[in-house]
Amino acid sequence: MSKYIRTLLVGASLLFAANCAGDGAVARQATPGQNTSPTNTSTPATQPAYERSEVVDAVADFFGITADAAGQLVERTFRENGRPVGYIRGEEFAAAAGIGVRYGEGDLRMKNGQSRKVFWQGPSIGWDAGGNASKVFTLVYGLNNADTIYQRFPGVEGSAYFVGGIGVNYQRADGVTLAPMRAGVGLRAGANVGYLAYTRERNILPL
Repeated sequence: MSKYIRTLLVGASLLFAANCAGDGAVARQATPGQNTSPTNTSTPATQPAYERSEVVDAVADFFGITADAAGQLVERTFRENGRPVGYIRGEEFAAAAGIGVRYGEGDLRMKNGQSRKVFWQGPSIGWDAGGNASKVFTLVYGLNNADTIYQRFPGVEGSAYFVGGIGVNYQRADGVTLAPMRAGVGLRAGANVGYLAYTRERNILPL
């Protein structure tokens, strides 16, 4: 990201911390009727989905790890959710002063051939002052139309786990489950994210 963008992120972090300190706690509450269990196997049988070998190869290439390590990383998500219908390859940057903001961008690739440019933003809690960047690979389940990705996804309570220095947690909304995997410094905040809003364009304030 450019120096200009990083400056905007730090400024937005301070503004967000001053005015929206309570938003993260509100966002963590599940909407009425929402499934908050870590397991979701609602992907329609007729929806094209990636094979495990395809995901393992993509994850290994993205993070620069061995196929064995990638297989261990995705084992739980496959067991709990089945085969993903898509994935997002991207990166994110977080800036914080106690309570901060996180921004990311990447490309959604679905097995049915649909693809979309995706931006995301949301609150981060417990980060040190300053900024950190990380790579993010997100498995997508239950998404029938690529445009449905553009909404707010609350984090699923108690879903975070870590394998080989990479953190994974679940986000869920309207029958769609996202499983972002973060390497390096990015994994520290994965379990603390109240929500992430996925949008067509970059938004400075993560509201």
